[in-house]
Amino acid sequence: MKISVATAFAAALATTLSASAWAGGDIHKTPPAAFKKVSGLVPLPDYLPGMGTLYVDPATLPAGPFLGYDKSGRLVNVIYMVPSKDFEQRKALLKLGTAAAGLKVDHTDLEFNPGHPGVAEPHYHITQWLIGHEEHEKRLK
Repeated sequence: MKISVATAFAAALATTLSASAWAGGDIHKTPPAAFKKVSGLVPLPDYLPGMGTLYVDPATLPAGPFLGYDKSGRLVNVIYMVPSKDFEQRKALLKLGTAAAGLKVDHTDLEFNPGHPGVAEPHYHITQWLIGHEEHEKRLK
């Protein structure tokens, strides 16, 4: 049976970790204790238009997950930053999506990035959006 990458990725989201499993409260309002504000780790602004205020567990760099919160402090996305070379070398991306498991994912975006502070090498942003496309266009300006 042949399945699409999107189907396989969605299946990965449904395993391993649920939103209620995060210690320390409601992930929709507060990142887990191990997560630090990205702007405190690398020279980036606190708020990134189109992404939000990002938090990451430094132990998971460079891939993440990064948790993106809007200006009102609500979780709106989970982002992975996967090096381009991992795709070129056809590496398996087996544990992506575990941070979003148990969260209602609206859609997924895959975007190339040539590099930025914190993840200097070329990579792809795999973004699991918890809000609709039109909503994230409005809320994350």
